[in-house]
Amino acid sequence: MTKDEIFQRLVNILVETFGIEAERIVPEARLRDDLDIDSIDAVDLMVQLKPLVGQRLQPEAFKLVRTVGDVVDALHRLTAGRETVNA
Repeated sequence: MTKDEIFQRLVNILVETFGIEAERIVPEARLRDDLDIDSIDAVDLMVQLKPLVGQRLQPEAFKLVRTVGDVVDALHRLTAGRETVNA
């Protein structure tokens, strides 16, 4: 899965689950400060993202995540690892 595909799926989740306007969701947007994603919302987001990687998401993978771009990068690393294993 490419970073662009991950970004589009993330935008869809943020719009549908949290009611965030799509135009506010840019790679530089900070989850907490710009999009009002609090710690409880972050848990909901991780649940929504689980199908993208096909495995349970480990909190350590998201410890340094602060922006939408950080989420995309973390998911890309996880999916790239899975695709390499499945190849």
